[in-house]
Amino acid sequence: MSIFIDTATPEEAKIAKDFGWVKGITTNPLLLAGAGRKAESVLAQLAELNMGKLFYQLISSNSKDMHKEARMAKEIAGDQLVLKIPPVAAGFQAVYSLSKEIPCCVTALYSVSQALVASEAGAQYIAVYVNRATKLIGDGLALLNAMSKILHGSTTEILAASIKSSEEASSSLLCGADHLTLPFNILSTLCIHEHSEEAVRQFNSGGTGIQIEVK
Repeated sequence: MSIFIDTATPEEAKIAKDFGWVKGITTNPLLLAGAGRKAESVLAQLAELNMGKLFYQLISSNSKDMHKEARMAKEIAGDQLVLKIPPVAAGFQAVYSLSKEIPCCVTALYSVSQALVASEAGAQYIAVYVNRATKLIGDGLALLNAMSKILHGSTTEILAASIKSSEEASSSLLCGADHLTLPFNILSTLCIHEHSEEAVRQFNSGGTGIQIEVK
């Protein structure tokens, strides 16, 4: 299992890297547009952090251009690159050919049949937008769980995205997600629980330990 940060802001990614338990970065065209610089520049800055896997989403609409864009992204991100590819006919065709040299993640799936096709095409990952799926079709966690059953025994792993709380993150894992990608504000809450903080306050107020000299 890996936890990724969903961002195109190098400053956020750097803080997440310093956490020590965040294993990579996922981006999308909207996040890259919001960074206010050319996508090539942002991708290069994220790659320089060397956090692990770096997911980049293709915006080309046909297979030929997808291949060109993929190779441009590969030149920037190198072996960190994972291609996010939309679940359209041309996208599945691109996965079939590109996955032989670059790991691929079919993104924004909303049906079990799409998950099956993605796996058969050679996708290493599929991205399920949990919260968005709940809003659009009723139950994103149930969809994730159904996909996990269909993909059981395959080499395709499920990346849960569109997570709006730490509770939803936990539920996604319990429903079959292999990995999580979270925006910085949600990522930062995973370590926090009010009862843990209260326990620490009790230990520190009534206990003792090695005294550190303050210089």
